[in-house]
Amino acid sequence: MLHRLLLTLAPRHSLNRINRESENLNWTRLFCALIATMPADKRKAVSSKAGNAKQKKLVAVKEENRDRPEGWLQDQVDQQRCDKKDVQFNKKRLRFLSQTQKIKQGSEAVLYWMSRDHRVQDNWALIHAQQLALAEKLPLSICYCLEVPKSEVATIRHHGFLLKGLEEVAKESSSLNIQFHLLHGSAGEVLPGFVTDRRVGAVVTDFSPLRTPLQWLEEVEKGLPDDIPFIQVDAHNVVPCWVASSKLEYSARTIRGKITKLLPEFLTEIPPVDKHPHTAVRSAKPVDWVETVASLQVDRTVEEVEWAKPGSAAGMNMLESFIDLRLKHFATHRNDPNSAALSQLSPWIRFGHLSAQRVVLQVQRGGRNASQSVSSFSEELVVRRELTDNFCFYNKNYDSVTGASEWAQKTLKDHAKDPREYVYTREQLEKAETHDKLWNAAQYQVVTQGKMHGFMRMYWAKKILEWTSSPEEALSIAIYLNDRYELDGQDPNGFVGCMWSICGIHDQGWAERPVFGKIRYMNYAGCKRKFDVEQFERKYTPKNL
Repeated sequence: MLHRLLLTLAPRHSLNRINRESENLNWTRLFCALIATMPADKRKAVSSKAGNAKQKKLVAVKEENRDRPEGWLQDQVDQQRCDKKDVQFNKKRLRFLSQTQKIKQGSEAVLYWMSRDHRVQDNWALIHAQQLALAEKLPLSICYCLEVPKSEVATIRHHGFLLKGLEEVAKESSSLNIQFHLLHGSAGEVLPGFVTDRRVGAVVTDFSPLRTPLQWLEEVEKGLPDDIPFIQVDAHNVVPCWVASSKLEYSARTIRGKITKLLPEFLTEIPPVDKHPHTAVRSAKPVDWVETVASLQVDRTVEEVEWAKPGSAAGMNMLESFIDLRLKHFATHRNDPNSAALSQLSPWIRFGHLSAQRVVLQVQRGGRNASQSVSSFSEELVVRRELTDNFCFYNKNYDSVTGASEWAQKTLKDHAKDPREYVYTREQLEKAETHDKLWNAAQYQVVTQGKMHGFMRMYWAKKILEWTSSPEEALSIAIYLNDRYELDGQDPNGFVGCMWSICGIHDQGWAERPVFGKIRYMNYAGCKRKFDVEQFERKYTPKNL
C-alpha cells in the first residue's frame, strides 16, 4: 500500500530510489525518499486524503473496539530493544559543554542529570551515560533537581504528573542497579556539590531550548570542577537540534529538507538501557513520593486530570491505542475536534515519558495500512515539532512580539489601535465569559481536562488577539492560559503555537483586515464549515450554563 502511494506521488527521477527501498522494506528510508523528493503540492496530497476533503464538513468518527489484546506494543518494543543491543550511539547527538573530555582516574560514578526527558528506556542521554560508565567500570546514577518556581503557572496538574513520572523512573532504574537521587533546589546550587561529594567522573544531561533550562545549564557549568566532563545529549529530538540546523529557520518549508535528509542517519532503532553491572558503594537517599507531592508549594485549584496517567508505561498504552484505533483516521479527521483521530500523546512527549523517536518508529511499523496517516503524523511529530525547538533555541524572544518576523511586527503595530467589537480581561477569558460559545467550550475543555484539540488551539489563540487591547496583551494572556492549564504547556510547542496564531511565525502574510492586519484570520463561520460546532459546544459547555 505504502509502496503504491509512493510511486503515485513521487517525481519520476526518484522512482528507482523508491523501488530500492521498498524491496528492502526500509520504511524510514521510504518516508524520507517520498518527503525529500516530492514537490510542495504533492506533499500536501500526502497530508490530506483528497483536496476536496478540506472543503467539506467532516462527519465525526468515534473510537472503535480493538481487534487485538491490550499490551501487545510493550511486548513488541521490549523484543525490538533486545534485538538491537548493538546499535551504535551517534556522537553527533552530543556536544561537550566542558573543555575536558576525559574521565579522571579515581572517579566513583557517572551521573545522568535528568532534566527534560523523564524516562529510562529510549533515552539517548542515559544510553550514553551508561556506555561511559561501562567503559570505565563505574557505577551509574541518575539525579533530578526539584525546584518549584513561585509562579501562577506552577500547578499540581503539572507537578503531580512530573513527580509521578519520576517515581516510575526511580523504580525502573533501581531494578537496573542504577541509583536515582532526587535533589531539592536549583541545579546550579545543589548539583556541583553533589558531584564533588559523590566523586562523579562525568556528568551527562539532556537538551531543552528554553530560557530557564539553558540558565540552569550555564549555572551548573560554572559550578562544576574544571576536570569533570560535562556532556549534553539531545534525547528529545529525532535529529539533534544543533545538527538539523545551525540557524533560525523561517518555516517548515525551510527545515523539512534538512531534517528528512538526516532521518536515515538518526531515525534508527534504539538500544536498551541494561542492568548495570557496577554497584555504587554509597546508596541513594530513599524518596517518600507521597510526602514529596503533598509538600509541593503549588496551586492545587488546577487539578490533576483523570484521562492522562503519568509515566512511560501509560504513555506506551496511549500510543498503542492510537495505532490500533485512531491512526487510520488521522489524515482525514485530525482537524475535526469531534473526532477520535489524534494521538493524545503530547503530555508524555512534553515530559519526556515517551521518546518521539520511539513513537514514530512504532507508528511507521503499525500503520502500514494507513500510509497517508503515517506520513501526515510523521510530518507533525518530526518536522513540525522539531521546528519549534529550532525557533526557541535560536530566537531568545520566542515568547514575545519582538520575536516575530519584521512583516508581522509591522502589521500588528499598524493595527494595534484598531477598534475591537469585544474587549475582555484576562480574568473574563480565564473564566470563559465571552459571547462566543465555541471559544468558551474550548476554554472549559482545557480548564477541566488539561487539553484542547489542535484545531481549536488555533481558533482560541486568534480570538484572544481579536478581543484584547494589544498584540502584546493577547500573547501574554494566551501563553499564561496555555502554560497554566494545558498539561503539555510550558513547552516549545505551546510557545510556537501561540506565536503562530498571534504573531504569524512560520506563516506568511494574508489579506489585510482590521486588528489582524496580515496575520492569518479564523472565524466562527469558518469553523462551522469545517465541523459540527454545536456538537463541540454541547460536549464541553457545563450543563448548568
